[in-house]
Amino acid sequence: MHPRHHALSTPDKPACIMAETGETLSYAELEKRANQGAHFLRSLGITAGDTVAIWLPNTLRYYEVYWAAQRAGLYITPISAKLTGEEAAYILGDCKARLLVTSGEMEALPGLLKIAAARCPALDHILWADGPMDGKEEWAQAIATFPETPIADESAGFHMVYSSGTTGRPKGVRLPLSGGPATEPHMLAERLSNRYGIGEDTVYLSPAPIYHTAPLAYSTMAQRLGATVVLLRRFVPETALEAIQRYRVTFSQMVPTMFLRMLRLPEEQRLSYDLSSLRGIVHAAAPCPVEVKRAMIEWVGPIIHEYYGGSEGNGTTYISAEEWLRKPGSVGRSDFGTLHICDEAGHELPSGEQGLVYFEGGWDFSYLNDAQKTNDARNPLHPTWTTLGDIGYADADGYLFLTDRKSFMIISGGVNIYPQEIENLLIVHPKIADVAVIGVPSAEMGEEVKAVVQPRDWQDAGPALEAELIAYCRSHLSSVKCPRSVDFERELPRHETGKLYKREIRDRYWKDRDGRIA
Repeated sequence: MHPRHHALSTPDKPACIMAETGETLSYAELEKRANQGAHFLRSLGITAGDTVAIWLPNTLRYYEVYWAAQRAGLYITPISAKLTGEEAAYILGDCKARLLVTSGEMEALPGLLKIAAARCPALDHILWADGPMDGKEEWAQAIATFPETPIADESAGFHMVYSSGTTGRPKGVRLPLSGGPATEPHMLAERLSNRYGIGEDTVYLSPAPIYHTAPLAYSTMAQRLGATVVLLRRFVPETALEAIQRYRVTFSQMVPTMFLRMLRLPEEQRLSYDLSSLRGIVHAAAPCPVEVKRAMIEWVGPIIHEYYGGSEGNGTTYISAEEWLRKPGSVGRSDFGTLHICDEAGHELPSGEQGLVYFEGGWDFSYLNDAQKTNDARNPLHPTWTTLGDIGYADADGYLFLTDRKSFMIISGGVNIYPQEIENLLIVHPKIADVAVIGVPSAEMGEEVKAVVQPRDWQDAGPALEAELIAYCRSHLSSVKCPRSVDFERELPRHETGKLYKREIRDRYWKDRDGRIA
């Protein structure tokens, strides 16, 4: 369960292929460059337990740096390519990164370089991944003269990701390092092997940015198991389908927005691709409307898996396509950790009642440099039970149904309203490309429901579509849940992994107000 084993047994096999160009990194090349990189890191005085950061788009170099740091016993912090220089500097300073590997493609890089010395005191070294710039050394050149054999003091490192920052400053999710051998088995790889059959015969499509937790974790675990990772530079529906056909992809990890974009291709075009090699697709990260998932199963067959969990690793649920068809809308039963639904005071609730979703028995995580947030994630009565802040209920069979995030809940006239239900209804409307439902200030009710909509055709934006959407909601939902108004935007702020930056939208309406912003 480590790329080294596959470098010995199948050295010429591709560890990764860039889908659009066909550029390939073999397992033997990955092993060589990871070893050289580990020696290089040690030459900089970077030792086990230190942190290195990667600020790159999807590229083969990502895996070279990752596996070099992994065998050097380091924390590996991926940084979103969408961040500003200020936001990237915050993460680099917070995690005390010793080295940053980046690229001139990062538009915000000049802003970071201006403030790095003041904001990131531990950052001793910056390297470019794809060609030298401004006199800085390039990764390939930096490692070229170092030995191709393992370093003497190898130990297992792991990634330390930052939350996406949808409700405030992102926080690093720090899991304890084992201190064991770099090549020791990993529990997550075992689960992917046992649950999905990922192994040496797998061709795994990674269509999302690998600076996000799930794509990084799934693709590196696939490499532990000897699979070939087909990496998209960026997700385009037609490009993804063409890659599945060309490389005979057997498995992929996607998010619901990708499903929606593929389903909205003209049917003749969508059905023209040969997807017969696919054995499974797993999705998570964002709620998937029932109609969207049902359409995906009708298209590709009952091979759609779903899980619920977070970067914290405190617990997960899982549901197969067959189970989901019996329990539409569920994210499954707990398969790592024990599920509990609790009220605000920490008391466990009976089946069918909504409350905070807690897990018991998962990984013991903490938020870096934020003891308060770590403590807030723990149940007041059962400190070993932890929550990600999601609200839901479990049915009598133990299947979890998520309602929304606690921080997104709207309280209107004392009534709790969960936006996810309204968003799931609106997103399938034929004139809507994207939607966010938020609570906005109301002198009478405290908050009232507003839909912020990205129309598929901007020419439709206006009072007529607003009235149509409000009437559409009223025909499906109780009046208290329906938007009182609709605003239109050309594009909503959404992470490439599908997560909506809802705080960014809500801030515009709550700015300079005393009302809450969760």
